[in-house]
Amino acid sequence: MKVVLLLLLTLLIDPSKIGKTNEAKNKAKESYARGEYKEAVEQYRTLIDSLGVNEEEVSMNLAHSYFQLNDTLNARNAYLGMTNSNNANYKSISYQQLGNLSHRQGKLEEALAYFKSALKANPANEEARFNYELVKKKLDEQKKQQQQQRNDQDKKDQDQKENKDQQDKKDQKQNEQQKKDQEKKEQEEKKKQEQQAKEKKEQQKKEQEQKKEDEKKDDKKEPQPSSEKMKMMKISEEKAKMVLEAMKNQEIQYLQQNKRKATKPKDKGKPDW
Repeated sequence: MKVVLLLLLTLLIDPSKIGKTNEAKNKAKESYARGEYKEAVEQYRTLIDSLGVNEEEVSMNLAHSYFQLNDTLNARNAYLGMTNSNNANYKSISYQQLGNLSHRQGKLEEALAYFKSALKANPANEEARFNYELVKKKLDEQKKQQQQQRNDQDKKDQDQKENKDQQDKKDQKQNEQQKKDQEKKEQEEKKKQEQQAKEKKEQQKKEQEQKKEDEKKDDKKEPQPSSEKMKMMKISEEKAKMVLEAMKNQEIQYLQQNKRKATKPKDKGKPDW
């Protein structure tokens, strides 16, 4: 029976395929060791897709090759597939690498969760433990910094609010003072106008009364004597007498001269004309 089974296995397994598989594995490992990750990916894909190799070691090495190429999408998918492995070491390493990918992208909380899963799968994974502590410390510092920034922002907002309140009070007080000053100015101006109007009215009243009084005086006024006229003409009575006396003397002189001319004898030797 055993001989029959061996014959059947020999028939099912192609010796040439085994040789190709081993050759491809060796080439893939050598490419990875030389840092030729692109060639390593192609060789591991050939093993899986063309030669039908379904080995966890090959799948893990393919995921590592993607990781080294910074091909995040393919590396993540490859590692996620390995998290279902029954091999605790492979499972732990897959979570660890997923944590590294998240760390690269700055997703610290996600990375911390992956490292924690890696330690649960294999507590002896010291690299996963180191990365867990590193990311946890960085995350704590980040949270502390964010909290400090929030506190600083809250303090800044509070200071701005207080400054705004103080400025609003100052502006309100200034506006109230300006309003009071304006009202006072308007009241003073109004009072001044009322006083001017009152004075004008009183002045008009006095002028009207004075006019009426002057009209009454004019009605009762009598002809003034000559002496009063002289006074109105600003000529004193004594000066007026002197003027009248001078005029009188001139008139007497004029009459005397005319009288002499009339009584003078005619010259007989001259004609009358």
